[in-house]
Amino acid sequence: MSDKIDRRASRYVVGIDLGTTNTAIAYVDTHDDKPTLGMLEIPQVVRPGVVESRRTLPSFLYLAQAAEFPAGALELPWTSGDARQFAVGELARDHGWRVPMRLVSSAKSWLCHPGVDRAAAILPMAPAGAEPVEVARVSPVEAAARYLGHVRDAWNARFPEHALATQDVYLTVPASFDAVARELTVRAATSAGLEVTLLEEPQAAFYSWLGHQGEGWRKQLAVGDVVLVCDVGGGTTDFSLIAVAEDGGNLVLERVAVGDHILLGGDNMDLALAAAVERRFKEKGNQLDAWQSRSLVFACRAAKETLLADPTLASAPVTVLGRGKSVVGGALTDELARADVEELLVDGFFPLVAADDRPRERKKGGLRELGLPYAADAAVTRHLARFLAAHDRRPTAILFNGGVMKSALLRRRVVETLDSWSDDPENDLSVLVGTDLDLAVAHGAAWFGIVRRGKSVRIRGGTARSYYLAVESAMPAVPGVEPPLKAICLAPFGMEEGSECDITGEEFGLVTGEPAEFRLLQSSTRTHDRGGAVVEDAAREGIAETAPLETTLPPAPGIEPGALVPVHLRSRVTEVGTLEVWCVARDGQQWKLEFDIRAQQ
Repeated sequence: MSDKIDRRASRYVVGIDLGTTNTAIAYVDTHDDKPTLGMLEIPQVVRPGVVESRRTLPSFLYLAQAAEFPAGALELPWTSGDARQFAVGELARDHGWRVPMRLVSSAKSWLCHPGVDRAAAILPMAPAGAEPVEVARVSPVEAAARYLGHVRDAWNARFPEHALATQDVYLTVPASFDAVARELTVRAATSAGLEVTLLEEPQAAFYSWLGHQGEGWRKQLAVGDVVLVCDVGGGTTDFSLIAVAEDGGNLVLERVAVGDHILLGGDNMDLALAAAVERRFKEKGNQLDAWQSRSLVFACRAAKETLLADPTLASAPVTVLGRGKSVVGGALTDELARADVEELLVDGFFPLVAADDRPRERKKGGLRELGLPYAADAAVTRHLARFLAAHDRRPTAILFNGGVMKSALLRRRVVETLDSWSDDPENDLSVLVGTDLDLAVAHGAAWFGIVRRGKSVRIRGGTARSYYLAVESAMPAVPGVEPPLKAICLAPFGMEEGSECDITGEEFGLVTGEPAEFRLLQSSTRTHDRGGAVVEDAAREGIAETAPLETTLPPAPGIEPGALVPVHLRSRVTEVGTLEVWCVARDGQQWKLEFDIRAQQ
């Protein structure tokens, strides 16, 4: 990929929503007199040997075994004769629930899991107690790259004269993604041959609303308004606050708060529904094995989506294929009733709670199954209460996003809960409407590209959290007392893309020629720290540790390996939205610190 390509001058601005459950791609043709949003219909295998286009690409990867499908059954228009042994999209999702040991799902959630090596071939992850199955596994990065590679090929087939690698591409990530997850997302895109700029999903959803409203948004929002973007998708719950302010007589928008990473969404709801159905199977004397339980989750997801998509249905079937000694042949069948689904989702995940309620914490066991670190409390409304209290703000308007929030019942419950927290019962929360909750993120990412070209209002954002580097305190050992962990601010909250923070006030001794590790910390609530600020006790101040920066740096000329080189720190938020950290010596020599993405204990 040539660095000489000026993507800001490309014909198309492209937005890609790499979702946990679905991937979508939107675009704007800049040659149109009045730019309008278009959606790329994505060809995919929907049944063996059948290719059809859909407006979204299910984010599922099926790793087929040899001779599982007839020759050519998984081929796409651009892969003729490729003898593919995997499928991405609708067939992967619909066939994979029957053979879950070969299905990769929720790769995006694994991409931000610090407890595993996200560059290692670990997916699909076998459930505890499952018999081993031979399957060619992939890493979370590789799975994401395959989804993006499919999107790239679909685009190139549709626009052969304007390859996606040469267009201005914006790829969305959860606002709660930390620096490592963002770096890995960019790595997946690079592996697919794409150069991208990252954009937070809640901001993208808001840009979609702005694009649909045009100048009319100024009539709906005024100075002092605070918009809560409530984004509950397949894998994560994301909260962001966007404030309306005035600058030189003009209305301006500023992203003022971002929530912590909450692994809570449609995946959790599918697990809850599956648990309810599995109890009914057990009551009938049918014991599921580990792989059947995994298959049941996917079957419940399909039934849930069927019910939410068609309000006229009273129930949807759930089927699990027979396996093992407890079920001889045939299949197990049950039904999910609409009333049961709504009761479980509303009362279980969106209960009416008080403003001072907080998520319940669960004590971690000493021995845990390897898996995704789901939120301990399933109540989205409790997490929302903690988020608003942490930032001491009350929204005046709300914009919903994410597939879960397509349910009118769930949207009403969130609004009802927020209104119950208001000190002014006469001033109800305003609900911003006009976006497609399935496509808003892709729409908004494409529109953001138009905004960057000066065609519309831009949200002032920057980094979604403050980043720090740990500094061990120099104090004598005291029995039973751990020395406090100091933290120096590398990149303050809101640091803009393309900007640097040069911390020259203090020098540190850098180890060269030997492996060295640097502890990277972060906070989504300390929005006031500036670059170079020192926090005396990071743990007490709620600054959390993330993946370390680890590298073996080449020795400086004339310096023995292991000797200390006096350096100061410099951080940079790249144009694409990733964080770089450099150690700069007095003579100008500098070393880049690399993220360690292996599993952390």
